[in-house]
Amino acid sequence: MTSPTTIYRNATVFTGDAGVAPRESFAVHGGRILASGDLASVRLAAGPGAVEVDLGGALVTPGIIEGHAHLTMLGEALAKVQLRDAKTVAEVQDRLRAARAAQPDGQHVLGVSWMFDIFAEGERPTAAMLDAAVSDVPVILDANDLHSVWANTAALEAMGITRDTPDPVGGEIVRDANGDATGFLIETAAVKYAWGHLERVTTDDDRDRYLSATFDAYLATGVTGATDMAMNGSDIAALRRRLERDGRLPFTVDAHWLLTASGDLETDLAEVAEVARIRDEIAEQHGDRWLRIAGVKFIVDGVIDACTATMRAPYADGSEPGPIWEREFALPVAVAADAADLQLALHAIGDEASTIALDMVQECIRVNGPKADRRPRVEHLESVADDTIARMAALGVTASMQPVHCDPAVLDNWQAVLGDERAETGFPWHKFRAAGVPLALGTDAPTAPHFVPDNLFIALTAKSALDPSRDAYHPERVFTPEQALEALTLGTARASRRDHEAGRIASGYRANVVVWDVDAFTDAPERLLGTAAALTLVDGEVAYRRA
Repeated sequence: MTSPTTIYRNATVFTGDAGVAPRESFAVHGGRILASGDLASVRLAAGPGAVEVDLGGALVTPGIIEGHAHLTMLGEALAKVQLRDAKTVAEVQDRLRAARAAQPDGQHVLGVSWMFDIFAEGERPTAAMLDAAVSDVPVILDANDLHSVWANTAALEAMGITRDTPDPVGGEIVRDANGDATGFLIETAAVKYAWGHLERVTTDDDRDRYLSATFDAYLATGVTGATDMAMNGSDIAALRRRLERDGRLPFTVDAHWLLTASGDLETDLAEVAEVARIRDEIAEQHGDRWLRIAGVKFIVDGVIDACTATMRAPYADGSEPGPIWEREFALPVAVAADAADLQLALHAIGDEASTIALDMVQECIRVNGPKADRRPRVEHLESVADDTIARMAALGVTASMQPVHCDPAVLDNWQAVLGDERAETGFPWHKFRAAGVPLALGTDAPTAPHFVPDNLFIALTAKSALDPSRDAYHPERVFTPEQALEALTLGTARASRRDHEAGRIASGYRANVVVWDVDAFTDAPERLLGTAAALTLVDGEVAYRRA
């Protein structure tokens, strides 16, 4: 039985395009937008018998498409010990003791989002600090940026790390003067040893539960699609189980497979070929409406907080780290991925890393020739040079950025380790807009809170969603509501090559729509904080309704 046409009226309907004036109503039929515009026109398009819903003047937007996420990790992180607001090592220790006491039979204590600010100058995380709180089971704590792990002695033993364990390409097992691991794992060492260990002890039931938690959390905050930026075999298997069970996902997921630098070109090229094979298998079995491997992700460098992002000039301490993906491997692997029509997503936080990222894009163009729908994207771009911004505009590269990453409450260490004018020139959203670079906004959850209204608040104000006493970080950069909402909807749809069906409230588009508690156009931005969606529609069906 076909569901009746539904007209939603008495609303401010932002269509997804910043250059289009808001409408007052829209109609949904068969999971698609039938029409949007003034009420008389929408009623005429809907015809007799339509059901009408009065939205009470609320703001309506296309469903948010999370531009950069880690779906399974977010679901897992929601159940971990939360450390983002811990101010001292002692506070971290207290929370770990409490977590252990609450689950005395647990096999691990897992935490997330500790900040580098909690350590004294020159101090780094050590296993001994954690052993003082919990020593009988492994303790594994992800840094706020997910690029480092802090582990206790039991965790190092469980990971099999000894004096003879080698550092992986692009990572470091930090060691003391005697050569023993200190409990601090950086970049690919965290991925290989800490995440690898957890991968082995995590069950399929665990992963299914994590995904369900993520879908529920995102729908409540207005997300109706997401781009996963660290896809692997176990995560794609969990998504496929859900798809096979239900015939659909709660919302569409576009996945970028995480390529880990191996230092061996043939190994890297073989991984690209395998990703293309899995993509084609999923497309043949399920189509691409709900799940698609869109491309591959290269983590070109690290993060500024840990002084592992690759910069053109040294950090304040004199360090000058190289990239995780050296050009001799990055360029040919990128060319192979591009030839297989796998979209490039290039993590580049430091200004030199974004130079390498664009070299990768340019090499793809040189070798494989022009492509109308290549749409490469660079992720984060926290410290970026003006010449790179101009080059991105010329090459049509999307800037995928996360306002929550420059919440002033998390910038103290970020600014201190840079130590010069670069501490004041980060996250230059205004320069990207002025240059005409396509923008897509997201949260990178769980490296930052996943709440859309908080992310939007920072985009509009450059103020802190975590600590209202903080001054704004360079408010001259901020977005208008129209600009920010486009970058959260149509911008992210364009970035993921879904703009033919998502990101707009327009005739023929999927009826992925959010009705909001707060009007970002007329209400004070501070009212956004702590709010959620009032109603989330996915393909015209109610996926979330505020209780």
